Amino acid sequence: MWKDKKVACVIPARLQSSRFPRKILTLLKGKPLIEWVWLAAKKVSLFDEVVFAIDAEETAQVIESFGGKYHMTSIDHPVGTDRLAELQKRGVIKADVWVNWQADGPFINESTIHDLLQSCDRDGADVWTLKKRIFSEEDILSPDVPKVVCDAKGKALYFSRSTLPFYRKVPNGKEKIYYKHVGLYAYSDAGLKKISTLSPCDLEVIEQLEQLRFLYNGLDVQVHETQYETLEVDLPEHLAKAESVMDQKKIYG
Repeated sequence: MWKDKKVACVIPARLQSSRFPRKILTLLKGKPLIEWVWLAAKKVSLFDEVVFAIDAEETAQVIESFGGKYHMTSIDHPVGTDRLAELQKRGVIKADVWVNWQADGPFINESTIHDLLQSCDRDGADVWTLKKRIFSEEDILSPDVPKVVCDAKGKALYFSRSTLPFYRKVPNGKEKIYYKHVGLYAYSDAGLKKISTLSPCDLEVIEQLEQLRFLYNGLDVQVHETQYETLEVDLPEHLAKAESVMDQKKIYG
C-alpha cells in the first residue's frame, strides 16, 4: 500500500518489439533483460503486486526460470498500456493505482517510483508520469528522446519527438529549458478504464507516442519532475552502455 492505495506494478513484455526484436530476452551481464527488471521492481516497497503481462510462451518459460509471475495477454496489443487494460478488464488484478514499468527499464528504483506517485492520493489525475531536465544538445535534438511541456500545475500540455518548446525568442533573464519525458506511467483505476475505451488518434500515430492519445481525449496527465536518470535498452547498442552503468552502480543481481 502507498498512501492507502493498493499499487500494482505490471511489466508489459512484448517479445517481438519493432526496433529491437526479442530484446526482453537478450542477455545483460549473463541474465535476460527482463530478469533485471523483475529484480529491480521487486525491491520497491510501494508495490503490493509485481507481475509481467506477456504475449509468448517462450517469455513465460524464461520468467518461470527465475521465479517471476506473469499473465498471458493478447499478441495483438500495439502498446503496453493495452496489456494492463486487458488484465483490468479480466479482473485478474485489482488495484487503485496501476504502474506501467517498461520491460526495457532495469534502472528504475524506489526513489523514481516515489517521484511518480507523490500526488496519487490527492490530485485526481487519470495518469501520472515523469520528466527530467536535459542539457545535452544531442538529446534536445534527438527524435528518440521525447520531450514534454506542462502548464503551471504540472499538467502535460503536449509531448513530441520534435524539439519542444521552440525558442523563437528567449525571454530576458531566462534560459532555454527542455525536459525529456521519462517513459514510466501510473494510472488511476478509473483512468485505465477510460484509456481502455479509446482508439489511437492521428497525433499518436504521427508521433508514435501513445501518451498523445490521453491528451487528445482530455485525460488529466500529471507530470512530476525527477532527478533520477533512467536508461532504457531500446537498441542493441544500448547494451554496452547498460553494462557500464551496472558496473558503476555495482549492480550484480
